[in-house]
Amino acid sequence: MDLREALQSGIDSLRAQRLRAFLTMLGMIFGVGAVIAMLSIGAGAEAQAMLLIDAMGVRNVVVQVREPARDNELLELRRSSVGLSERDARAIAEAVPGVARVAQKSVVETYKVLGEAGRAKPRVFGVSPGYFDLQRLTLLEGRFFDARDEAEFAQVCVIGENARRELFGFGPALGRALKVNERWLTVVGVLGQARGAGREVQGVTLASTADDVYLPVTTAQRKFAAPPLRSALDELVVEMEPGHPPQLAAAAIETLLLRLHGGAKDFALVVPEALLEQSRRTQRLFDLVMGSIAGISLLVGGIGIMNIMLATVMERTREIGIRRAIGATRKDIRNQFVIEAFTLAATGGLLGVVMGVAISKGVALWAGWETVVTLGSILLATLVSVGVGLVSGLYPATRAAALDPIESLRYE
Repeated sequence: MDLREALQSGIDSLRAQRLRAFLTMLGMIFGVGAVIAMLSIGAGAEAQAMLLIDAMGVRNVVVQVREPARDNELLELRRSSVGLSERDARAIAEAVPGVARVAQKSVVETYKVLGEAGRAKPRVFGVSPGYFDLQRLTLLEGRFFDARDEAEFAQVCVIGENARRELFGFGPALGRALKVNERWLTVVGVLGQARGAGREVQGVTLASTADDVYLPVTTAQRKFAAPPLRSALDELVVEMEPGHPPQLAAAAIETLLLRLHGGAKDFALVVPEALLEQSRRTQRLFDLVMGSIAGISLLVGGIGIMNIMLATVMERTREIGIRRAIGATRKDIRNQFVIEAFTLAATGGLLGVVMGVAISKGVALWAGWETVVTLGSILLATLVSVGVGLVSGLYPATRAAALDPIESLRYE
């Protein structure tokens, strides 16, 4: 019996016992489907984490102001620290090795924002010119304000897409004026949507910029009133040069700020690189757990194939005796049953691939979670299922080949 004949025999055996073959393949189908779904969900999560980390800047260290929960705690903090300020930005740039640049950000308290099309409620921030580059923000049209605008306290701004629509309708926004509180600002640029906006990794969410208005940080500090005791800045984005680990820089920045703030921990540090490593550790744990579950399903599927092949050997004992009597060798008999087991496993694997892709697409549609089905995951699941099938069929095939032809012919 050659390979093609044995394969045809296996297919004919499946057709003759369709229901039994399908029930046997269920374990393999679920196992392969679980492997592909798990890997696709994990790949999607990793892609989203990478997108978010890239948007935050993998070489950045973000220093954020920590607002106390109680007013009396704020008073206690202000006895020793004025909060984040331009002095902190200068000190970090001068004292921490490997700092390429430091961008500043402050929140502008607003009670009205008006445009030609009506009123809006955007978030308004004062930022230094380098902030746009460090946060990977892009323009739909116009320009970002520059160092000259910052030095001259220019009343210019860059706005998000939603803010543009609410303030100016569907008409042009460049060169138009909008009013924040009692100050008029000229629009010089319109932002595109930030990459990864709205996504979260390890509890850190990248906010959308569509509803934001940005103006020079010096303009925000000079021409807009701030609440008493409030920190002058709300955020510092520190970019490190290549070769200088952000996590080591974060430790140095924390030590420096504690000294400048009189020991008051009125700030928090976010290190995107550390978030990425933590996300990868979580992903590896997820892959391990889900892989174990999928492996158990494949093991159960393999046991099912071995069980049904042993039953098949018993049912076809007389057929084995006839084949041996007319010249079939032990190798022919062994190959026949190994290939039948392979056919069961391969068919179950293919159906499992379809099931896994369907599950991953269903998760993406139902939960809004992006999944990535890779060719590698399909190949891995298929090869594992085929391997399990071959191993599971080897013992029944060896047992069938070892049957005595005379005793087999007498078997009823």
